[in-house]
Amino acid sequence: MADLSALMQLDAVQGAFRFTPQGELLEHRISAGSKLNATVLDLLCHVGVANMAIATMQARGWEQLTGMQGFYPVRGFALVGFEWTALLTHEYGVVVPNAHVDYERIYSALNG
Repeated sequence: MADLSALMQLDAVQGAFRFTPQGELLEHRISAGSKLNATVLDLLCHVGVANMAIATMQARGWEQLTGMQGFYPVRGFALVGFEWTALLTHEYGVVVPNAHVDYERIYSALNG
């Protein structure tokens, strides 16, 4: 299980958050000087849950139709914006400026 304080210690993380399976923001941390706020993080939670559901449907369907394996289960989702990227799993997420995104490191911490 991830820890918000530990996630905030990752390089350049602007915000870390935890949410319900329905996308409701449960708790969050925001770095000083960040433009993020709880409203933005709540929206990211809902976007993340919706996209994880769609990606799961696609991964399961692809595996069943093609016989190829390794797409399911979906373990995370990234939303890449113009200035920052939000990376989410099924319960936690972080926001990082694009110039500092290390997907493998962040997903390892989120799934930790």
